[in-house]
Amino acid sequence: MAYKWIALSNTTLGILLATVNQSIVIISLPAIFRGIGLNPLAPGNTSYLLWMLMGYLLVSAVLVVTLGRLGDMLGRVKIYNLGFVVFTVAAILLSAVPFSGSAGAIWLIGFRIVQGVGGAMLMANSTAILTDAFSPSERGMALGINQVAALAGSFIGLVAGGLLSQWD
Repeated sequence: MAYKWIALSNTTLGILLATVNQSIVIISLPAIFRGIGLNPLAPGNTSYLLWMLMGYLLVSAVLVVTLGRLGDMLGRVKIYNLGFVVFTVAAILLSAVPFSGSAGAIWLIGFRIVQGVGGAMLMANSTAILTDAFSPSERGMALGINQVAALAGSFIGLVAGGLLSQWD
């Protein structure tokens, strides 16, 4: 009985974090590039800007179906929990990149891509976990809460990115 509520709170947190991370970088890009001392609009640097924005989204979109199938084969909760670990480790590493300039940008992009893999693991398996945990009569409520958290995460990411970009 308590498992379904633990599953709902855990998957809602995971979806919230994954979607916050999709949009948080958009507003904070000037501060990020200022922090590594790189002008993303200089000739030859626009690819850093594009990959910083799209790396996470591209990897998440490409891997979500494959990682969902992997969750079906190996266990949804196992892949979901591994996604939390990958996502968290990449987030910590993103805050600790010691390089600046183009080397710093490449490391940031790499860690964002790794974080996208973790986010895809979270997104691919959260709905399946909720479908398993809730009865058909409660499933709509659980999935609705989960999707409201996903939509809220997109907006929270924009606000949080703006706030964090002011903090050095």
